[in-house]
Formats: sequence, structure tokens, C-alpha cells
Amino acid sequence: MRSTGLFLALATISLAAEDTTQNEYFEKKVRPVFVASCMPCHSAKMKTAGLDLETGAGFSSAARVAQVVGYEERVKMPPSGKLKSDDLTAISEWAKAGGSWPGLSAAVIATGGSGTRIHGAGIKPEERSFWSFQPVRDPAPPTVKNDQWTRNSIDRFILAKLEAKGLKPSAPASKTVLLRRVTYDVAGLPPTEKELEDFLADVSPTAYEKVVDRLLASPRYGEQWGRHWLDVARYADSTGNDEDHRYPYAWRYRDYVIDAFNRDLPYDQFVREQVAGDLMPPPAGQPVNTRGVVATGFLALGPKALAQPDKRKMIVDVWDEQIDVTTRAFLGLTVACARCHDHKFDPIQTRDYYSLMGMFASTNNFQDQKTNVAKLLYVPLVDKKIYDDYKAGQAVVDRKRAEREMLEEDKHLELNKKWSTQVADYMLAAARVRKGGNVAKAAGLDAHLLDKWV
Repeated sequence: MRSTGLFLALATISLAAEDTTQNEYFEKKVRPVFVASCMPCHSAKMKTAGLDLETGAGFSSAARVAQVVGYEERVKMPPSGKLKSDDLTAISEWAKAGGSWPGLSAAVIATGGSGTRIHGAGIKPEERSFWSFQPVRDPAPPTVKNDQWTRNSIDRFILAKLEAKGLKPSAPASKTVLLRRVTYDVAGLPPTEKELEDFLADVSPTAYEKVVDRLLASPRYGEQWGRHWLDVARYADSTGNDEDHRYPYAWRYRDYVIDAFNRDLPYDQFVREQVAGDLMPPPAGQPVNTRGVVATGFLALGPKALAQPDKRKMIVDVWDEQIDVTTRAFLGLTVACARCHDHKFDPIQTRDYYSLMGMFASTNNFQDQKTNVAKLLYVPLVDKKIYDDYKAGQAVVDRKRAEREMLEEDKHLELNKKWSTQVADYMLAAARVRKGGNVAKAAGLDAHLLDKWV
């Protein structure tokens, strides 16, 4: 059996140790109140009374905050007047739930120490030490009681969890069920009747391995699993924005992905080709790195507002979208949040975002970005001389097409000038036609045009 490096596990990353629901409540209900009513005096720049509600520096107790804004203490805030009832309720509920503050540990909240800077500060060591940013380890398989059930190291990890919960493994699937499962998983289709008969008849200990090898060698394997990567790469045949223009060559990138899975392309090469394939040297004896150019469809696709009047904004939005898809796909991080502010939970700063943008800004996405509808850039997949000959021939075709269109326009104007003076004649003739007779010839009118009037 072969192994493939194209399965990508996207880690679910959150540096907030507190409960997600409480963090969301804080961000949606509480922080907006702080920003609007408290931070003019209690911010990183103006730490009145040593309290910074932007970073949490000086913050000690949610209950204390709730009492102060509820005008229950000697100090009453804000001094300009009591908050709205909805805002007071939000802060009160937040305090009752424990006063979770993303980035501040319970110990920091209890002692009133300085917490993680939410906006504009450096990355703290504890952020970098989060589990998802550590190198992948190869842990030793755990010890299990029923070792006869396991067939490989993965089974031992599964069985250890089952035994810890007092559970037993399910009974082995029948050969019919097993074949259907693996065929759907690997190829996306049910097994044929002959495939089922062959598998049932094969009583060798390697019968299942043979099936897996056969499925991995099938073109259906790349089609089934390539589509999952195409979802990650937000594959589509059009821009999906404003006027929804077509990507006429998007299918080339789709076929590249399918072929990469079927060829068992090493994952590191798969990544390099999609991010910078056009910069990689062509294979020996070939003038163009065709596969590398096609692979950069990963960046070239995606939503683009080609008819956006503000062309500068259009270009920057394209870079932003490219950063977003690249970091989501290869890092499992939503780095695009840092376009406007340092990431609230992950160790990604705004300057990191714009450093990435500097690299994407060095690429060219448009043949002409100043036209009313920006023209996308297409790169030839053949030698320069062949492409130059193609362009010369295409120029002749375009010129002849323009000449034909001019002739059609001239003829249209000529007939329009002639027929526009005969509107009444055609209307009357149309009425006579309904009564029968060869009216067009008798009236000296065009028979085809008269049919249209009728």
C-alpha cells in the first residue's frame, strides 16, 4: 500500500483558555460597551486610575466593574451618566458568569496583574507555546489490555480511549460492508457487482490490502479526494462577485489537483507549486513549467470585484483574499483578521499581515486593471515564439471580426434608413395579409420583414 502526503489536517486553533461561549459573550456584548463608554479615559494611552480596558492592564474584578457602572459604589462610572439598562445587564451577566476576559488568566484577574495586549503589543511567550504551534511529535502508542484486537499503532490509541471509558470495540464489519465503506471513502462510488464477488472469493490475508491498492490506483481516487482540497482552495469557475465573470481556464487547476492526488505528489511540492509554481524552473528539456503555472490557479481563482470603480481598493481586496486562502489552507489560521487589528486570540500581528501583503503585492493579477471591467492576466503555457505566433494570428482574426462588425453596422443603418419611412405601409399590409393574399409582392415590400410585422 502506498501512502499519500496530501491529507491536510487543519488544526482548530484558539489561544483563549476560557470557555468559548463566555469569550464570545464578552466580545459581542461587553467589549463594545467598554470601547464606546469607558476607553476614552481607560485605554492604553490614558490609563486613568491605572486601568486600561483595552488590554486588561489594571483590571482586577468583573464584580467591581459591575458595581461601579451600576452606581452602587462611592466611585460611579461613567461620570457623565449611568449606562443604558441593556449595557448594564450585559456587564452584570458577564460578571456573574465569572468575568471571562480573553487573554487574561484567572490568576491575573484575581491579582489585577497585566494581561495580554489585545491591540498593538508584542507576542507573549505563552502564546507561542500553545500546543498547536509546537512541532509534530511521534508519541509512543499507549499500553492496552486487549492487545489482540489491535492491528496497528492507531488501533492502540483508539482502544486505550475505549478502555478508559469502559467501552468495548464494535464487532468487525462483514466483508460486504467493509468493501462498500472503503470504496465509497477512497473512490466516492459503490463497488461493482464483480468487485464484490472478487473480494468475497479472495480468502487471502492480504485481500483488503489488494482492494485498497486497487482503489488508490484508480483515477476515481483523485476525483474523490481532490474535491476536498478544491473546497479548501475555494474553487469556482467564475469570480462570484459583482458581474460574476468567468474563469475560462479554471478547469486546468481542477485537473492539476486531481492529478496531484493520483500521482501521489509529495505534499511539500504540492504547496510550493500552488504558492510559487510560476517561479520554479521548468523540467529538463521543457521551455515552460506548465504544471507550476497552472498550480498557481490556487491564488488566481477566488472572488474578485472586476467592475469595482475604486481600482486601488479592488487590488488590495484581491491581496487580502489571497492572504486569507493561503493562511487558512496551509496554516489553519485566520490571519486576514489582522488587516484591521492584531489578532485577538492567535499570535498574529497587523505588521505580520502587511508583511505577507508585501509579498502578494509583488505579483501581477491583471493584464489591465484600469479598464471599466479589469482584465485578468493569463500566462501562456507554451514557448514564447509559439505564443507570439498565436498572438499575431489572433490579431488578424480580431481585425477581420472588427471589419465584419463594421459591415453589419453599415448594413443595419442602411436598412433602418430605408424601412423607417415605410412603417405605415407595413402596418397596413400586415392587416391585409391576415385576410389572405400575396400582399408583399403587390405592395413592393420585403416579404421577410412583413412576416415579422404579422
